[in-house]
Amino acid sequence: MTIKVALSGAAGNIGYALLPLLASGYVFGNNAVELRLLEIPQAVGSLTGTKMELMDCSFPCLADVIITTDPLVAFNNADVIILVGGMPRRKGMARKDLIQANTKIFSSMGKAIEAVASSNVKVLVVANPANTNCLVALTEASRIPIKNFSALTYLDHQRAKGQIATRLGVAANSIKNVTIWGNHSETQYPDALSGGFCMTENGRKVPLSELLANDIDWATKDFIYDVQNRGKAVIEARGLSSAMSAAQATADCLRKWLVTGTEDGETVSMAVYNDKGYYGVKEGIVFSFPCECRNGEWFVKEGLQLSEFSRNKLNITEAELLEEMESAHELIGTSPVKKIRTVSISTSSSGSSLATTATDSDMSVCLTSRM
Repeated sequence: MTIKVALSGAAGNIGYALLPLLASGYVFGNNAVELRLLEIPQAVGSLTGTKMELMDCSFPCLADVIITTDPLVAFNNADVIILVGGMPRRKGMARKDLIQANTKIFSSMGKAIEAVASSNVKVLVVANPANTNCLVALTEASRIPIKNFSALTYLDHQRAKGQIATRLGVAANSIKNVTIWGNHSETQYPDALSGGFCMTENGRKVPLSELLANDIDWATKDFIYDVQNRGKAVIEARGLSSAMSAAQATADCLRKWLVTGTEDGETVSMAVYNDKGYYGVKEGIVFSFPCECRNGEWFVKEGLQLSEFSRNKLNITEAELLEEMESAHELIGTSPVKKIRTVSISTSSSGSSLATTATDSDMSVCLTSRM
């Protein structure tokens, strides 16, 4: 089967790093992939060069590459849509202005998804502010089940694992079940202690709360701050935003969500629509939770015991997301709570399981997003 994958902002740094992962089989295995690359007219020339490079790589899974400036072409019957293009925050720009600028873009994206995408399309939003951009898109795409949308907090999840692994002197892949709660912003709550563990070489699960028992001050202060501000630190050190790590996290999230699923007992961080008030968080926002993935679906892991400290952190990031939602609703004028859709079938437009009209002004997406 051929999986139709659309990528907005494809000419940017994240897109450039992500495309080989999509074309090589890393994400979708041996399935053929048709890439639809969506960009603004000014970036088509650069994107043509990227298409040439993709062809020169002779990826065995790459069936075709389509370049377009029209989301209705890019999203037509698409199985997977990755929304990377967005308006980054500019110097002196108020956060509300950033939210509303991106609301216009992602309202346009949502309407195009509603019009032409596969009814079972899976949408991953990467462009910041990712949670609220995702909320706007799913609100406009009322035909698509809400469980088919997610915003990327997997990058923060991987950053948290890396910080803990460095602190403990172990391999990053041995760190499991850390959680990013809330927004992909500086209010996010990276949580090492509520269910996180380290998998030893002999297969024993050692709780991080035990391993960090004498390092609680770090786990509740420096660790949280460093993960919250990692994107800023990368920009300061590199002079550019996190492109390689953002692309890798996007690929890993898609692979875990749609193809392999999580391992038994494993959770990963995904920002998803909160339709049930999980962990006491207000319904109607896109909030990052610990999730399990199977058969192309995500499921929020319930039952984790949260400390008063953790509850307070959740309240802070929840408040920011509610404020963002209100800013977005000033433009789109509706609440997605009234548009809950829960039925989803994990099939591509060709019927196989993945697990084996917009205006030019609305499409003025920037090529890079700060991650």
